[in-house]
Amino acid sequence: MLEAAALCLICPTATSASVVTLKLKGDGADITMYTLLINLMVALVVPIFVPLINHHSSDLGFLQYFWQIMAKVFPLLICPLIAAQLVRLFLPRLHKLLTSFHDLAFYLWAVALGIAIAVTVRSIVHTNHSIGELFAIAVVSLVCCALQFGLGRLIGRHYQTPVSSCQALGQKNTVFAIWLGYTFLNPVTSIAGGFYSIWHNLYNTYQLRKQATGKNRKSVKQ
Repeated sequence: MLEAAALCLICPTATSASVVTLKLKGDGADITMYTLLINLMVALVVPIFVPLINHHSSDLGFLQYFWQIMAKVFPLLICPLIAAQLVRLFLPRLHKLLTSFHDLAFYLWAVALGIAIAVTVRSIVHTNHSIGELFAIAVVSLVCCALQFGLGRLIGRHYQTPVSSCQALGQKNTVFAIWLGYTFLNPVTSIAGGFYSIWHNLYNTYQLRKQATGKNRKSVKQ
C-alpha cells in the first residue's frame, strides 16, 4: 500500500494536463513549463528513490535507472517539444495551419485517454491478486488523487493560479506510473496508476462539465 501511494505521489504531471488547463481557462504556458521540469526531475529522483524501497533492484546503477526512465520520458515529452519548436521556426505555414485548429489538442487528448484506459483495464484484468488487495489499492489511489488536487487548488489560490496548480499536482502521467510500478516495484503497485487514471479523469470530466454548464448559463442570461 505504501509503494502504491508513493507511486501515485511521485508520478509526474501528464503531458495532456495543459489541454485540460486551457479548457478550464487556466494558464497553459505555466503548466507546460512545469510539466517539462517535473518530468525531468522525476527522471533524476526515481533512480535514487527506487533502491530505497525495492532492494531487489539495487543491483542496477543510477545511470541505468536514469536512461530507462528517460527512454520513456523523451518520446512522450521532450521529442514533441523539440518537434514543435522546429515546426514553428522552419515551417511557419504548417505551424499556422496547425494552430488554427483550436480544439485539435483536446481531441488528441481524448484518443490518448482511450489508450490509457485500455492499459488500465489490461493491468487490472491480468492481475492475480485478490479483490481485497485491488480494493485497498483503489482506495489508496483515490486518497492520493483527492489530496493532490486539493493541495494544488489550495496552493493555486494563494498564487492566483488555482486551475493550473490544481491540474499540475493532480493530473498524472498514469501510463508512466503503470510502467514504473511494473518495472521497478512490486508489479501489483502498477494497478495504482490504473485506478488513479480513473479517478483523475472522473474529476476532470466533472470540471469540464461544470465549465460547460457555466458557459451555457452565461449565454442564456445574455
